[in-house]
Amino acid sequence: MDAGHVGRIYDALFVSLKFERAMYRGWVIKGTLVLGLFAGQGVSPALGQPVRTEKDTTIILISDINIQLECSQALNELYNFEFSKAERQFRWIKQKYAWHPLPYFLLGLSNWWKIMPNTSDTRYDEVFLGYMDSTIHIAEGLYRKFPAHRIEAAFFLAAAYGFKGRLYSDEERRNWRKAATAGKTALDYMEECKKMNYLSPELLFGDALYNYFSVWVPENYSALKPIMWFFPKGDKKLGLEQLKEVSYNAFYTRTEAMVWLMRILNGYENDQVRAFQLAEYLFQTYPNNPYFHRYYARMLYARGMYPEMEKESRDILAKIDSGRVGYEATSGRYAAFFLAQLAGAKRNWDEARKNYEKAVAFAEATGATKSGYYLYSLIELGEIAERQGRKADAKRYFQLVKKNSDRKEEAFKSAKSRLKKLEKGD
Repeated sequence: MDAGHVGRIYDALFVSLKFERAMYRGWVIKGTLVLGLFAGQGVSPALGQPVRTEKDTTIILISDINIQLECSQALNELYNFEFSKAERQFRWIKQKYAWHPLPYFLLGLSNWWKIMPNTSDTRYDEVFLGYMDSTIHIAEGLYRKFPAHRIEAAFFLAAAYGFKGRLYSDEERRNWRKAATAGKTALDYMEECKKMNYLSPELLFGDALYNYFSVWVPENYSALKPIMWFFPKGDKKLGLEQLKEVSYNAFYTRTEAMVWLMRILNGYENDQVRAFQLAEYLFQTYPNNPYFHRYYARMLYARGMYPEMEKESRDILAKIDSGRVGYEATSGRYAAFFLAQLAGAKRNWDEARKNYEKAVAFAEATGATKSGYYLYSLIELGEIAERQGRKADAKRYFQLVKKNSDRKEEAFKSAKSRLKKLEKGD
């Protein structure tokens, strides 16, 4: 390992450690990371050696029922957006198992869900990446030096690199080089996990996603087919079955598997019945999670369950107004659009106009001016303005659609047609 690589590891770990100075009795001195000894906290004074409960007995944390009991409430709090409560417990676990990547990964996961409601918000990127880099640094030590922990360490390495790649590939960040590097590294460690995935359903999670998307991607993006030749062949059907197994039987990755399964079934597999069941379960289990809340409202809208959709959409807007954690403009854009559609169906044009205007404002607040919710809100506002005799406003709305959409999009063609119609009537 060259000095540059060591320096990058230290820099990455420093990002995480600076948020928790009180937990450490060491610091960076002239470029060298000096960790505290963590006396009595499950780490040997020398190299952060895992504690063994008895002679030749190693603690494998991801399958240890006692650790799962310690994490259970905190994970529920995390997914219910009670971050301070969850992180308090995760830090306690970190004090007890500072030698292990689990608590660092859980703290990183907590920050990931702060990003999830609105991925254009980069406020949490540095903290999230810091914790994932800490997970990687500690897991690498276990992977190299302690054979009993090799598979478990590989799981955390695959997961941490996978989450990093997911962030880098986000539409708002578009750091494709880093995303590809992180993804390839995650895949390498995932192959290690596959050797002993019978140890824990957690180890199936990455394999499930790879099996599904390694087939789905070239099916839907033909330009990427040549790239996939260099990767192992996946199995889409097997991937779905594995995701179902993880969502039923895993502990740490159960909810993440449910989220992916819900999105895949709804978006790619045309199984809205099962996707709706998952959306309903996730929302009812974690009612303060804005991502689950808006996905549930979206599925209510798609299924024509309008009274329920109206109730949840109004609740989303009320939570935004009250400043509830995680409820922001992206969720507001969904809710306002759904309410506007409902009002329009009832020919309540003033109510529809008010909510379409909200949807437009929410979209502009997050820069989502290419989204369908934004473009079709503008088209509907143009139609309402035309119906009410406000032709100048109608033209302005249709021109905004043309400005923010691609020529091949239906929204662009619709706005262009409506503008021609208006001009003929002048």
